Amino acid sequence: MTRPDLRAAFAATYADARRKFLAGVRARGMTVESHVHPTARGVEGEDLAIDVALFGPAHATSLLCLLSGTHGVEGFCGSGAQVGLLDDPAFLAVAEKCGVAVLFYHAVNPYGFSHLRRTNEDNVDMNRNFRDFSTAPLRNAAYAEVHDFIVPETWPPAAESEARMMSFVAARGAPALQAAVTGGQCDRADGLFYGGVRPAWSNDVLRAILREHARARRRLAWIDFHTGLGPYGHAEKILSGPNDSAMISRARTWWGNDVTSFHDGSSTSAPLTGVNFEAPLAECPEAEFTGIALEYGTVSFVEALQALRADQWLANHPEAPEATHRAIKRQIRDAFYCDADDWKGMVYGQARAATFQALRALDEALP
Repeated sequence: MTRPDLRAAFAATYADARRKFLAGVRARGMTVESHVHPTARGVEGEDLAIDVALFGPAHATSLLCLLSGTHGVEGFCGSGAQVGLLDDPAFLAVAEKCGVAVLFYHAVNPYGFSHLRRTNEDNVDMNRNFRDFSTAPLRNAAYAEVHDFIVPETWPPAAESEARMMSFVAARGAPALQAAVTGGQCDRADGLFYGGVRPAWSNDVLRAILREHARARRRLAWIDFHTGLGPYGHAEKILSGPNDSAMISRARTWWGNDVTSFHDGSSTSAPLTGVNFEAPLAECPEAEFTGIALEYGTVSFVEALQALRADQWLANHPEAPEATHRAIKRQIRDAFYCDADDWKGMVYGQARAATFQALRALDEALP
């Protein structure tokens, strides 16, 4: 069987990625369900939409959900993998043979994808927004301590801001800085990894789609594509789920003993709050849920953090000169998407392997 053309699968813009995804879906005779953002527009003035398409039996007992763009600009990776799988006869044949339905979920956060931000139209990090908003969030005191030098008043940062950051690292270590910054916070809407004060539009849409397509399933598998941590091109398989021993064991049986978890410190990710796996747990309580995030390495953590700091500064200073705007947008894109053939090949090869493993596990679980 032929393999997909990866140069054609990956895109340079959100609008192009959406066109490629919709074309791939329609080429397979699948129906597209589009949820257009009610207020926001793309950087080119285009519609911003979450597009979903189901491959396989509508009433299959098992569903594999493949998500891209939870973190906006990281969507180039996941979208490319999705488009490649839609053009991969072997993958589609195995899914069909197994009787497993596959839900292609394109662009959880289309605003960030189009505008080259990890966050949405309200600066909300969609992987910190899935929490119980009926109660006050736990305050991230560590973030409050670092905010002023992590999100400086000027860009490039003043020497004082950089010195304070270096002093923090020298005193407590780089992992402590990562945990403080990336764990999630709900106090500073102008800061990094902001979880918001209410469910975002993307949160509501994901929950509605899960209720429609996944609630009645016996088994739900979940692969969420991310970038920005780890060695170049390597996909860390991070548990997407709570600190549940049976779920962790099942994920390692499916995808290998190298599945990591931020719950036990084995992951490059710091412990997080408000992660999107809370949606399937809440909306599909009767389904056996097994999920991972595929986290692909791009650049060093320091480079990625600098790009995030620059982009947050830009969001806080929309009056910045156009040349500065262009430079920062190129910096953030390059930090989370490597437009190189070798990287794309590594992305697709590992995505393909993980999806085949999930299909095999779901097939073996069928009655």
